[in-house]
Amino acid sequence: MDETQPQDDTTYCEAALLDGAPAPGAYEGPFAECVLCRAPTEYPESTRGSTLCPVCEWQEAQRAACSG
Repeated sequence: MDETQPQDDTTYCEAALLDGAPAPGAYEGPFAECVLCRAPTEYPESTRGSTLCPVCEWQEAQRAACSG
């Protein structure tokens, strides 16, 4: 690392969030419902297929991993 250049205390991610723009991939619209518990998911309503909330998605992954 070149010690002659001053170091910037902000990281790339912090600098991107400081200018007020939404984070890349952030979605603001209506969210799809989880097909198991009907909680809001991280996916937009236009997402095709069965959408799961983070909790149900994790539980399904656990079931699939333990099923042999």
